[in-house]
Amino acid sequence: MTATTPHLSDVRPSVPADRLLADLVPPRHFADASFATYRANPAFPSQQATVDRLTEVAAQLTGSSGGFFKRLKARKTPPAVYLDGGFGVGKTHLLTSLAHSVGAGASAYGTFVEYTNLVGALGFAKTVEALATKTLVCIDEFELDDPGDTVLMSRLLRELADRGVALAATSNTLPDSLGEGRFAAEDFLREIQALSARFEVMRVDGEDYRQRTLVTSGTATPDDAVELAVDGQPGAMLDDFDVLLTHLSHVHPSRYGAMLDGVQLLGLTAVRPLVDQSQGLRFVVLVDRLYDRDVPVLLGGTGLEDLFSEQMINGGYRKKYLRALSRLGSLAQDGRAVLDAAA
Repeated sequence: MTATTPHLSDVRPSVPADRLLADLVPPRHFADASFATYRANPAFPSQQATVDRLTEVAAQLTGSSGGFFKRLKARKTPPAVYLDGGFGVGKTHLLTSLAHSVGAGASAYGTFVEYTNLVGALGFAKTVEALATKTLVCIDEFELDDPGDTVLMSRLLRELADRGVALAATSNTLPDSLGEGRFAAEDFLREIQALSARFEVMRVDGEDYRQRTLVTSGTATPDDAVELAVDGQPGAMLDDFDVLLTHLSHVHPSRYGAMLDGVQLLGLTAVRPLVDQSQGLRFVVLVDRLYDRDVPVLLGGTGLEDLFSEQMINGGYRKKYLRALSRLGSLAQDGRAVLDAAA
């Protein structure tokens, strides 16, 4: 491993509470998302119907839907919407568009995991007080696979709704999952029983616009090629996979985003299959933060091949691991482009 390239495992970010809250904004990947840039497929009318409804919600929350009494009613009964559908139909695009429409200062945007991590870092009461100042709280990829976290989020959303905060959430359902479609919506409402009457479920039908297939073979790059590729690259980091995994266990997941400040390229050497659930879940969070920031990744060792064990893939966190593989595969393609350019 070259001595000139810094290591992510040496970064120990100190993140103040105001930074955690300031980071609750749509990710760079969707910085320009808007309702106008969402391309609704006419073959699936529910897509345009969702755009139209969310446009109404945005107008309601920004006070542009007309009439003093209508705005007063909006404050008393804030909207709560849930977008239900498979991957690749543009739910995140729509959710970020809603957040952009309401405004950066008036909205908070994060994934389910980011909010649970925020509660872990700040405490429940301080999290409620901070988010209660917002007009809208958006939760992307609401997860139903962890009962404890689901109950925590249900309580958090109930507290916020009672204080007049509007809510918007999406599911993280896979197209071929048993829970997809109506089952996903019913599962969501059942798990947040205290809020179920307030949520309006909108079904977003469609096909994966990316038309991606999960490719794990051929993603590995020889370790020495990874080291050469990152050496001298501005903003590049180089890490041994196991050393980085150990480092992640000592950093709160809410700080992974700050750990990536200024990182433009990440090279990982000696990548090998994961069998430990805790390591796997922490790495998933890191992948999400890398994807949010469009950071190319070069994978040495075995690459994505069998990165998560069969037991992990078939277990309760299957959705998270498959999402991580898909996202890491995309970042690895970007990394290969960097490698080819350097050749």
